[in-house]
Amino acid sequence: MKLRFYKYHGTGNDFILIDNRRIALSHDTYERYGRWCHRRFGIGADGLILLEEEAGYDFRMVYYNSDGRQSSMCGNGGRCIVQFAHDLGIIGDRARFMAIDGEHEARVSPGRVELKMGDVDGVEKIGADFYLNTGSPHLVRFKEGSLGDLDLIPEARAIRYGDRFREEGTNVNLVSDCGDYLDVRTYERGVEDETYSCGTGVTAVALVQHLCSAPGKYVQKIQTPGGNLEIRFEKTGENNYRNIWLCGPAEYVFEGEIDRE
Repeated sequence: MKLRFYKYHGTGNDFILIDNRRIALSHDTYERYGRWCHRRFGIGADGLILLEEEAGYDFRMVYYNSDGRQSSMCGNGGRCIVQFAHDLGIIGDRARFMAIDGEHEARVSPGRVELKMGDVDGVEKIGADFYLNTGSPHLVRFKEGSLGDLDLIPEARAIRYGDRFREEGTNVNLVSDCGDYLDVRTYERGVEDETYSCGTGVTAVALVQHLCSAPGKYVQKIQTPGGNLEIRFEKTGENNYRNIWLCGPAEYVFEGEIDRE
C-alpha cells in the first residue's frame, strides 16, 4: 500500500510530513520511520512529523528524530507543520496546536511562519557553557572568530556523550557573536550529526545572549548554515523569558509516495 508524504524544510532543517488524521500510522514503529528518514535508503530528512487530530485545537504535532524515535519539541519542525496545515487548508493565517511540550500558537504570512515557543525559567551555568531547555535540551558554547572552518562534530560529541549527558543526550550549539547577528551551528541528538539549522537551538542561543540584559523586549537575529532566523522575546526576570517567538521561512520542497511498510 502506498502512502502520500510531503517534504518541507525550515532554513535547511528538513522533514517528512504526513497527514495522519485518517491513516492512523503507529507511534511505536520507529525502525520504519528511521528508514524513511535515511538519506541513502529512504526519502531523507532530519525528522518525520505526523499531523493528527486533537480536540479543541487545529491539530496535534507528533515528532520523530531521524533515528525514528519520538522526541522532544522541534522548533523548525513546528514551523513546517504549520505551513503544511496551511497548505492543506486546515488553518488560515493563525493556528493553535498541541505538541509534546504543550500548546503552541503560530502565525503564517507569505514566506514566513512565526511560532510561539514555551516559556523558559532557568539557565544553568556549566563552566563557561550554558544549559537550558527550550522544548528540547540545549548546551550553548560561545567561540571566538569564524565558525566556518570549525570541526563541530568531535567537540559536540564529546559533550553529548560525556558523563553529564550520555544517558538522555543534549543538543550542542556553538556560537560566534558577529555584532548584528549570532552565527550558530548545531549538533542534534537523535540525528547524531550537525543539522543546517535547529529552531529550539537558536532560541536557546538567543536567550543566553541576553542572560545579563535588563528585563525588556528583545529581537535577536541568527545566522545558520541553512539560512536566517529571528527570535523575539520578553525577558521578565534574571532567568525568566516569556512571549518567545521563533520566526523565519518554512518551505514546501516536494511530495511523493512510499510503501507504507
